[in-house]
Amino acid sequence: MNDFAYRTGIGYDIHRLTEGRKLFIGGVEIPYIKGLLGHSDADALLHAICDALLGAAGAGDIGEHFPDTDQKYADISSAELLREVVNLVKAKGYHIGNVDTIVIAEEPKLLPFKKKIQDRIAEILGVEAGCVNIKAKTNEGLDEVGDKNAVACFATVLVIRDA
Repeated sequence: MNDFAYRTGIGYDIHRLTEGRKLFIGGVEIPYIKGLLGHSDADALLHAICDALLGAAGAGDIGEHFPDTDQKYADISSAELLREVVNLVKAKGYHIGNVDTIVIAEEPKLLPFKKKIQDRIAEILGVEAGCVNIKAKTNEGLDEVGDKNAVACFATVLVIRDA
């Protein structure tokens, strides 16, 4: 890996909404009639952050590190996956500068949960809450997200070489 002082990464994830599962976004359980479908707890926001951090570290993507074919990751909390990724970033000599995210969902409305999500992500990352930004958007009724069938998330991160 090149020895740059600053590196950025971008992450994306989308999961289908389904009945019979709990909804986790940003490590927080959100009361809703559906949850996200996936091998783990399917927290699309934490998955997007994992991918952004892995990208910044030049370390591949979440599927390479936590394949959905490995039963040890079945129903695992995505917070555990993110903690492992943070440890990898630290082992490569970087610390997290900031994280900026977008959650795209028609329902449920996330405004009442944004602060709790921000605080939870900051805790998992080991940074101050002010280093984490959460933006909640809708898709204005367009595509699978707009039809209330999925939740999509984007994340971008800045990592800084340790002195």
